[in-house]
Amino acid sequence: MRAIWKGAVSFGLVSVPVKLYSATENKDISFRQVHAKDGGRIKYQRICSIDGEEVEYADIAKGYETEDGEMVILDDSDLSNLPATSSREISVEKFVPSDQIDPMLFEKSYYLEPEKTGAKPYALLRQALLDADRMALVTVSLRNRMSLAVLRVREDVIVLQTMMWPDEIRKPDFGSVDIDDAKPAEAKMATMLVETLAGDFDPSEFEDDYREAVEALVQSKIDGGEVKSAPAAKKSSGEVVDLLAALQRSVDAAKTARGESVETPKKTAKKAAKKAPAAKKATKAAKKTAKKAS
Repeated sequence: MRAIWKGAVSFGLVSVPVKLYSATENKDISFRQVHAKDGGRIKYQRICSIDGEEVEYADIAKGYETEDGEMVILDDSDLSNLPATSSREISVEKFVPSDQIDPMLFEKSYYLEPEKTGAKPYALLRQALLDADRMALVTVSLRNRMSLAVLRVREDVIVLQTMMWPDEIRKPDFGSVDIDDAKPAEAKMATMLVETLAGDFDPSEFEDDYREAVEALVQSKIDGGEVKSAPAAKKSSGEVVDLLAALQRSVDAAKTARGESVETPKKTAKKAAKKAPAAKKATKAAKKTAKKAS
């Protein structure tokens, strides 16, 4: 693994230099959208919904949409004035009982590895958390934004778990769970069912059968030779066509502005076809003249 962040855990006058590693990875199966005929990847253009034109990255800004559908455009100068920090410190605010942190608040997990100079204070902090059965509530700056997080111990490693802010947890706004007419016999039966299926959690007992099935399906098609080798996308030809089309539209627009008639592609093609024989005759006449001269 490669460290994604370096800094220090600080509590009181103690500072523990650490490295941060992502503790999880997403292994969901992902598919690409392709052309069923030849396996070519489908590409998307950045098209403006108002004028229908393709937009370059340099012309793209951030927009905040209000509740009534209005769009507020923010540029780099606006964003540069927002509160942000690049602090390399994981600051312990307080140590709280583990059962006071709702798991719903947890977001992303990271492993903390001590630097060589911080091995001893790291071990002391780890043991203190275990003995007190508490988590360290901390603030940390990741990606230039301050986040709320906790430090807890998992398999002898201190884990930092970023948390959602309290106002990001939605309330269950429905009343269908307010049921108080269950009979004692029904409640007893439900309890018996829970006891029947009671057990300890062992994550190794579970596996992603969907992912395994997809991987097996893909491998069977590879073994059977059902693989498409799509040719490389022709970037240059597409760009030329787009440029010619844009130039043609510009010419047509200029003619229209001057009150001139705009020729349709069919008429242009017919004229080109008529000019072709004349051009051939001129070429033959030039060749005859050249022969006589020699």
